[in-house]
Amino acid sequence: MKPANFDSALIGAGYWGKNIARSLNDLGALKTICDSSENVKTNLSKQYPASTFTNRIDSVLADPEIKSVFIASPAIMHFKHASAALKAGKNVFVEKPLSLNVEEAEELIKLADSKKKILFVGHILHYHPAVIKMKKIIADGIIGKLQYIYSNRLNLGKIRTEENILWSFAPHDISLILGMTGEDPSYIDCIGNYFLSPGVADITMTSLKFPSGLGAHIFVSWLNPFKEQRLVVTGSEGMLVFEDTRPTDEKLIIYHHKIEWKNSVPVPQKAEPEFVKISDIWEEPLKAECSAFLNAVETGKEPLTSGKEGLNVLKVLKACQESIEKQDRK
Repeated sequence: MKPANFDSALIGAGYWGKNIARSLNDLGALKTICDSSENVKTNLSKQYPASTFTNRIDSVLADPEIKSVFIASPAIMHFKHASAALKAGKNVFVEKPLSLNVEEAEELIKLADSKKKILFVGHILHYHPAVIKMKKIIADGIIGKLQYIYSNRLNLGKIRTEENILWSFAPHDISLILGMTGEDPSYIDCIGNYFLSPGVADITMTSLKFPSGLGAHIFVSWLNPFKEQRLVVTGSEGMLVFEDTRPTDEKLIIYHHKIEWKNSVPVPQKAEPEFVKISDIWEEPLKAECSAFLNAVETGKEPLTSGKEGLNVLKVLKACQESIEKQDRK
């Protein structure tokens, strides 16, 4: 028998929300789907006949059996929907970004604290088995001291107009890099390029520096001929490469490359790449993420990707956006 707190509603079941609906249904947690599209209702009602459908958010929030709300509406609506759900006494899962405004995110955190409810942000990569393994390798000191991280998140579409590529793609990588370093960046620089819509960047390059001396770059684009999702972590004793587009048993690679000094000259010592076994049982990241939220609701413990973690990511995004706008004014 499922816990009572598993009774959940999904607000927004379109492009990404339909995937959340599938995961919640698999977990036995999908009570209600709320979406204004008749096409969504027609399609998903066939897939999930045991769930109820509505186009009225107020009916979701008034339902006492619904303990948690998953929000996958457009980013511009996240604050409005999340604040309404928290005020109604619901636990809230918000797809990234938490908000498009730092002050609104701070308000959501205060509201969740005052209501004693869980506020969770959908930074899905933290629940990816390969990333979990990568973090353990780093924590165990296998690649030594972290020195440099870079990520490429590139694709052709889905192209948005309400948010630029930085806010659409980069939150994932900013969240991971902040989590790996355990630091806030001391220097942020970001450059954007516009090709499709004036004022909406299609490509951005972000440079970060941290107090420990670690550097990072984040390159995102929705005008790339192929999909690339690559994260490279360089340490003093080796390097890790996470490529989510590769087959499961090839997603995480460790290179035991080292730099040795010979006669005051740095000489690279290369080693063969090694595919890292991730786990015996593969768990889909989205389902793992939804489970983590529902478990946090059950236990009352602050989740890894809490509202506070989401706020830290937003602060970096805000600084990046300000850097882009400063460059544009030159």
